[in-house]
Amino acid sequence: MPNSQTPSSLRSRSAKFAQADSKRHNRVRIIGGQWRSRVIEFPDALGLRPTPDRVRETLFNWLGQTLRGQRCLDLFAGSGVLGFEAASRGAEGVIMVEENRSASDALNLNKTKLAADACKVIRGDALKFIAASVETFDVIFVDPPFSSQLMPALLPILRKKLTAQGVIYAEWGEPLANLLSRPPESALSIVKQGKAGAVYFALLSAEIPIDI
Repeated sequence: MPNSQTPSSLRSRSAKFAQADSKRHNRVRIIGGQWRSRVIEFPDALGLRPTPDRVRETLFNWLGQTLRGQRCLDLFAGSGVLGFEAASRGAEGVIMVEENRSASDALNLNKTKLAADACKVIRGDALKFIAASVETFDVIFVDPPFSSQLMPALLPILRKKLTAQGVIYAEWGEPLANLLSRPPESALSIVKQGKAGAVYFALLSAEIPIDI
Protein backbone atom coordinates (compact mmCIF):
# COMPACT_ATOMS: atom_id res chain seq x y z
CA MET A 1 0.00 0.00 0.00
CA PRO A 2 1.50 3.39 -0.95
CA ASN A 3 2.70 5.63 1.86
CA SER A 4 0.16 8.45 2.20
CA GLN A 5 2.49 10.74 4.14
CA THR A 6 3.76 13.84 2.31
CA PRO A 7 7.49 14.62 2.15
CA SER A 8 6.93 17.58 4.49
CA SER A 9 5.20 15.40 7.11
CA LEU A 10 7.99 12.85 6.86
CA ARG A 11 10.57 15.57 7.38
CA SER A 12 8.63 16.88 10.37
CA ARG A 13 8.42 13.41 11.89
CA SER A 14 12.11 12.81 11.24
CA ALA A 15 12.98 16.12 12.91
CA LYS A 16 10.92 15.17 15.98
CA PHE A 17 12.72 11.82 16.23
CA ALA A 18 16.09 13.57 15.87
CA GLN A 19 15.14 16.06 18.59
CA ALA A 20 13.99 13.27 20.90
CA ASP A 21 17.18 11.33 20.25
CA SER A 22 19.23 14.43 21.05
CA LYS A 23 17.38 14.86 24.34
CA ARG A 24 18.02 11.23 25.27
CA HIS A 25 21.72 11.73 24.73
CA ASN A 26 21.85 15.02 26.69
CA ARG A 27 21.56 13.30 30.03
CA VAL A 28 24.26 12.29 32.47
CA ARG A 29 24.09 10.35 35.70
CA ILE A 30 25.70 11.28 39.02
CA ILE A 31 27.74 8.27 40.12
CA GLY A 32 28.36 8.82 43.83
CA GLY A 33 27.19 10.42 47.05
CA GLN A 34 23.70 11.39 48.19
CA TRP A 35 22.43 11.88 44.62
CA ARG A 36 23.92 8.69 43.25
CA SER A 37 22.04 7.51 40.12
CA ARG A 38 20.15 10.82 39.81
CA VAL A 39 20.10 12.12 36.23
CA ILE A 40 20.76 15.70 35.16
CA GLU A 41 19.93 17.08 31.73
CA PHE A 42 21.78 19.65 29.67
CA PRO A 43 21.34 21.41 26.30
CA ASP A 44 23.41 21.21 23.16
CA ALA A 45 26.18 23.81 23.33
CA LEU A 46 29.39 24.28 21.38
CA GLY A 47 32.32 22.60 23.14
CA LEU A 48 30.14 21.11 25.90
CA ARG A 49 31.24 17.56 26.68
CA PRO A 50 30.40 16.04 30.06
CA THR A 51 33.20 14.16 31.78
CA PRO A 52 32.50 10.44 31.19
CA ASP A 53 31.50 8.14 34.06
CA ARG A 54 34.77 6.21 33.95
CA VAL A 55 36.87 9.38 34.16
CA ARG A 56 34.73 10.77 37.01
CA GLU A 57 35.12 7.51 38.88
CA THR A 58 38.89 7.78 38.51
CA LEU A 59 38.87 11.44 39.54
CA PHE A 60 36.91 10.87 42.74
CA ASN A 61 39.07 7.88 43.60
CA TRP A 62 41.98 10.32 43.41
CA LEU A 63 40.16 12.86 45.55
CA GLY A 64 39.19 10.27 48.16
CA GLN A 65 35.47 9.80 47.39
CA THR A 66 34.24 12.36 49.91
CA LEU A 67 34.73 16.11 49.65
CA ARG A 68 33.07 16.89 52.95
CA GLY A 69 33.72 20.44 54.10
CA GLN A 70 35.65 21.41 50.97
CA ARG A 71 35.05 24.40 48.70
CA CYS A 72 35.06 23.77 44.97
CA LEU A 73 35.07 25.83 41.78
CA ASP A 74 33.72 24.41 38.53
CA LEU A 75 34.89 26.66 35.68
CA PHE A 76 33.29 26.17 32.25
CA ALA A 77 30.72 24.12 34.15
CA GLY A 78 28.81 22.98 31.04
CA SER A 79 26.54 20.13 32.12
CA GLY A 80 27.58 20.78 35.72
CA VAL A 81 28.22 17.11 36.36
CA LEU A 82 31.56 17.70 38.12
CA GLY A 83 30.15 20.38 40.37
CA PHE A 84 27.00 18.41 41.22
CA GLU A 85 29.12 15.30 41.78
CA ALA A 86 31.27 17.25 44.24
CA ALA A 87 28.19 18.57 46.08
CA SER A 88 26.71 15.07 46.12
CA ARG A 89 29.86 13.91 47.90
CA GLY A 90 29.62 16.50 50.66
CA ALA A 91 31.37 19.62 49.34
CA GLU A 92 30.54 22.61 51.55
CA GLY A 93 30.24 24.97 48.60
CA VAL A 94 30.47 24.68 44.81
CA ILE A 95 30.62 27.70 42.51
CA MET A 96 29.70 26.80 38.93
CA VAL A 97 30.67 29.33 36.24
CA GLU A 98 29.16 29.02 32.77
CA GLU A 99 28.87 31.70 30.08
CA ASN A 100 26.37 29.97 27.76
CA ARG A 101 22.85 31.12 28.67
CA SER A 102 21.03 27.86 27.90
CA ALA A 103 23.65 25.83 29.77
CA SER A 104 23.55 28.12 32.81
CA ASP A 105 19.73 28.01 32.79
CA ALA A 106 19.94 24.20 32.81
CA LEU A 107 22.39 24.34 35.73
CA ASN A 108 19.87 26.34 37.74
CA LEU A 109 17.08 23.91 36.86
CA ASN A 110 19.19 20.95 37.95
CA LYS A 111 20.20 22.77 41.12
CA THR A 112 16.52 23.20 41.96
CA LYS A 113 15.66 19.61 41.04
CA LEU A 114 18.40 18.25 43.32
CA ALA A 115 17.83 20.85 46.04
CA ALA A 116 21.57 21.47 45.74
CA ASP A 117 21.83 24.35 48.20
CA ALA A 118 25.62 24.07 48.31
CA CYS A 119 25.82 25.01 44.61
CA LYS A 120 25.90 28.56 43.28
CA VAL A 121 25.52 29.13 39.53
CA ILE A 122 27.18 32.19 38.00
CA ARG A 123 26.55 33.07 34.37
CA GLY A 124 29.65 34.81 33.08
CA ASP A 125 33.10 34.64 31.53
CA ALA A 126 35.39 32.25 33.41
CA LEU A 127 38.55 34.34 32.97
CA LYS A 128 36.85 37.50 34.21
CA PHE A 129 35.38 35.64 37.17
CA ILE A 130 38.67 34.11 38.27
CA ALA A 131 40.55 37.38 37.81
CA ALA A 132 38.07 39.20 40.06
CA SER A 133 37.60 36.46 42.67
CA VAL A 134 39.32 36.80 46.05
CA GLU A 135 38.28 33.31 47.21
CA THR A 136 40.51 30.26 47.44
CA PHE A 137 39.36 26.72 46.76
CA ASP A 138 40.24 23.19 47.83
CA VAL A 139 39.37 21.75 44.40
CA ILE A 140 39.15 23.58 41.08
CA PHE A 141 37.67 21.79 38.06
CA VAL A 142 38.72 23.35 34.76
CA ASP A 143 37.58 22.01 31.41
CA PRO A 144 37.58 24.77 28.75
CA PRO A 145 36.69 24.09 25.11
CA PHE A 146 39.78 22.62 23.48
CA SER A 147 39.48 25.06 20.57
CA SER A 148 39.79 28.02 22.94
CA GLN A 149 43.45 27.47 23.86
CA LEU A 150 42.64 28.96 27.28
CA MET A 151 44.37 26.39 29.46
CA PRO A 152 47.89 27.90 29.28
CA ALA A 153 46.52 31.28 30.39
CA LEU A 154 44.34 29.79 33.13
CA LEU A 155 46.74 27.53 35.01
CA PRO A 156 49.06 30.23 36.45
CA ILE A 157 46.00 32.20 37.64
CA LEU A 158 44.29 29.15 39.14
CA ARG A 159 47.39 28.18 41.10
CA LYS A 160 46.99 31.39 43.12
CA LYS A 161 43.37 30.50 43.92
CA LEU A 162 44.21 27.22 45.68
CA THR A 163 44.21 26.63 49.42
CA ALA A 164 47.44 25.28 50.94
CA GLN A 165 46.58 21.67 50.05
CA GLY A 166 44.32 22.50 47.11
CA VAL A 167 44.34 20.74 43.73
CA ILE A 168 43.27 21.50 40.17
CA TYR A 169 41.53 18.90 38.04
CA ALA A 170 42.11 19.72 34.35
CA GLU A 171 40.90 18.22 31.07
CA TRP A 172 42.63 19.17 27.85
CA GLY A 173 43.19 18.05 24.27
CA GLU A 174 46.91 17.38 24.75
CA PRO A 175 49.06 16.05 27.59
CA LEU A 176 49.09 18.48 30.51
CA ALA A 177 52.80 17.79 30.91
CA ASN A 178 53.36 19.75 27.70
CA LEU A 179 51.97 22.86 29.41
CA LEU A 180 53.80 22.31 32.69
CA SER A 181 57.22 22.14 31.06
CA ARG A 182 57.53 25.92 30.87
CA PRO A 183 57.05 28.77 33.34
CA PRO A 184 54.84 30.03 34.86
CA GLU A 185 52.79 26.85 34.52
CA SER A 186 55.80 24.84 35.73
CA ALA A 187 54.98 26.01 39.27
CA LEU A 188 52.34 23.25 39.18
CA SER A 189 53.06 19.52 39.35
CA ILE A 190 51.14 16.51 38.06
CA VAL A 191 49.87 14.42 40.97
CA LYS A 192 47.89 11.93 38.86
CA GLN A 193 47.09 11.73 35.16
CA GLY A 194 45.18 9.67 32.62
CA LYS A 195 43.76 9.58 29.11
CA ALA A 196 40.32 8.66 27.76
CA GLY A 197 39.96 8.76 23.99
CA ALA A 198 41.21 12.14 22.80
CA VAL A 199 40.94 13.70 26.29
CA TYR A 200 43.90 14.05 28.64
CA PHE A 201 43.07 14.62 32.30
CA ALA A 202 45.21 15.27 35.34
CA LEU A 203 45.22 16.30 38.96
CA LEU A 204 47.61 19.22 39.51
CA SER A 205 49.11 20.62 42.68
CA ALA A 206 51.53 23.29 43.76
CA GLU A 207 52.97 20.72 46.16
CA ILE A 208 55.64 18.08 45.46
CA PRO A 209 54.32 15.35 43.09
CA ILE A 210 52.93 12.26 44.84
CA ASP A 211 52.52 9.82 41.97
CA ILE A 212 52.92 10.20 38.23
